[in-house]
Order: sequence, then C-alpha cells, then structure tokens
Amino acid sequence: MVVLFSLAGLCEVCTVGQVTAFTPLHLPELQIDQSQVAFWVGAITSVSSFVGLPFLPFWGALADRYGRKPLIIRSYVAAFAALALAAIAPNVWIFALARSLQSLGLGNTGLMLATLAETAPPARVGLAFGLVNGANPVGAFLGPLVGGPVIDRLGFGTLLAADAVVIAIIVALLAFGYRDAFVPSSRTGSLTAMARDGVAFIVRSRRLRVLFPAYFVLFSGWMLAYIYVPLIVAGLYTGSDPGTAVGLVLGAGGVVALVATPAIGALSDRFGQWRTLLSGTVAMCVLWLLPYFARELFAFTVLWALANGIVSGVFSVSFNVLAGSTSEAQRGRVMTFGYLPANMGFVIGPAIGTVVTATDVFLVFPTAAVLTALGLVAILYAQRQPTAV
Repeated sequence: MVVLFSLAGLCEVCTVGQVTAFTPLHLPELQIDQSQVAFWVGAITSVSSFVGLPFLPFWGALADRYGRKPLIIRSYVAAFAALALAAIAPNVWIFALARSLQSLGLGNTGLMLATLAETAPPARVGLAFGLVNGANPVGAFLGPLVGGPVIDRLGFGTLLAADAVVIAIIVALLAFGYRDAFVPSSRTGSLTAMARDGVAFIVRSRRLRVLFPAYFVLFSGWMLAYIYVPLIVAGLYTGSDPGTAVGLVLGAGGVVALVATPAIGALSDRFGQWRTLLSGTVAMCVLWLLPYFARELFAFTVLWALANGIVSGVFSVSFNVLAGSTSEAQRGRVMTFGYLPANMGFVIGPAIGTVVTATDVFLVFPTAAVLTALGLVAILYAQRQPTAV
C-alpha cells in the first residue's frame, strides 16, 4: 500500500509540479504580455485552487458512505480531465478552467494517510507518512527536471498530453492494485449533513479549529515562494533553454526534500512530533529570508533547495500532528482535510503574490518568512489545546 500510494503521489506531484513550473513560460504563448505574467501566475493559481475548496467536505462524507478507494480514484480522474483540457487550451481562460478542474481532486492524500494510519504499526506511522509524503519531493524533483527539456523542444501541450496518459495509468493501478479494508459508515443521513458534520467536528475541537488556520498561514508562505521560483529563475538565467533551467532549480529543491522529508519524519518518531514541528518552523522563519539576498543563479538555487527541503519535512510532520490530534473514530474525516492547508496556501499565498511582486518578485521570500512566523505563534497556541475526541 505504501508503494502504490507513493507511486500515485509521485506521478500526481510530477504533473502538478510541471504545470506550476512552466505556466510562467507558457502564458506569453496564450497572448499574455510579459509584464503581466507575474500577476496572472498568482491570479490563476489562487482562483483555480479556490474552486475545489467548497467540495472538500463532501469528499470526506462520500468516503464515509462509499469507502475511501472510490474517492481516491476520483481525484486522479479529475487530474486526467484537467491535464487533457490544458493540453489543448487555446487561450488563458480555457487554461484557467483546466487548472480549476484539477482542484476537484482535493482530499486524496488525506484519505491515503488515514488508511495508512490505521494499518501501519504505531511506532512506524511517522516513517510511513514520511515515505508517502516523500514521494512529493521526488515528484517535485523529477517533474520539472524531465519536463524542462520537453517544453524547450516539443512544447507545453505535448508535455501535458503525456502527463494525462500517465495519470490514466495511475487510475487503473489504484482501481485494481489494492484492497480497501475500510468499512463504510452505516449512516443514512444526507451527504450535505454528513459533510456539515465533518466541518462541525473540526470547529468544535478547540485544538483543530486553531491548528488548521495555523497551517493555512504557515504553508501560505511556502506556496507563495514556490509558484514564483520559475519567474525568478527565468530572470536570472541568460541562456536559451529556460525550461531546462527552471527544471534544474526546482529539481534541486526536490532532491534536498527527498532526503529531508523521511529523515525529519524519523526524527519526529524519536523526539516527538510537536517538538519536531516547532523546531522545523523556527528554522523555516530564518531560511525563507536567505533567498531574497541571492541575485545570482547558483547561490539562489542552493538557498532555495535548502529552504524547500526543510519545509517539505515540516509539512510531512504536520500530518503526524494532525492525525494525533483526533481520535481514531474521527481520524478519516479529519484527515480528508489534511491537504486543506496546502490548498488554502495556494489561494492565500498567490493572492498575496499578485501584490508584493508588483515591486520586486524577490519580496515573496521575506513575505514567506513573516507568514511562517505568524503560523508558528498559532501552532504554539494550538499545542496547549486538548486533543479532539
């Protein structure tokens, strides 16, 4: 199960990473003036990420009623449709619509992690989560690294079409590759009521209603920095293969995250999840400031890779803390919202980016540091609250 979930996550992140990495290079081909690219990068990311959020409570309710496996597969079907449409999009509006369709796949990783939390040995849950979440930095490494030369030679549409084929294969593997042992709830209430109950449980919990907003702010900084790295690299690079350059820089961040994510997950098993989360967040506050001062490509790559690696590990540990902050009976429903902080980060961060990048695109890094510091304060407060039951 760990292998299959890791592979699915790897391919998903590869495709998402490629779309994020190369959208700034593709927008001029959709008749967007170069001076407006930074604004459109933030606007498309923010709006398209928001579209899927209202549906998120229903995925948990549907999983409770029909099982987690169909809802996991649903997310990859949505990704296939989004990639296929984006590959043939003739203008920025259709492209933005395709990006919005992809947000209908939210909630899949939370369901995967809830399944693992119930099947992995208690002493190895952190490692299992680290391995599955570790597929994300691998995808962040491989996706842009492989995709860069492809778009430089064959174009963005060809890359997205190939991605759609890969996701179709993942749908088949998930459908036939494992047995879902989860027993759906016998409740017969309406899906709307079940979805509302899932949200209400989080709101009632003193810890969860603080922890989720804390994560929203914390990971908004990461998403803000991440989506503007391609623009920064394109500005610092002076050669003829900008796609390859973007891929190499984002790939370097993925390599560091590949090592850091399972390592930090293992540290959380040994030293405690909360202690690791808080220590990592303090480190992030400092690390986000450093790329602002790097106005040369090599130095920027090193500092970006270091910051991205640490924040990836902290992100993985945040799932451990979230899973440990609720009872087993409610864990599946809560973990359905596990990626909501990152999803909200893709709404909040890019929205802020449309403003701060008007002066200097490098301002995304001190802004990320401020958001991380605010998130740290909120996490410290959440730690003092009782566990949800």
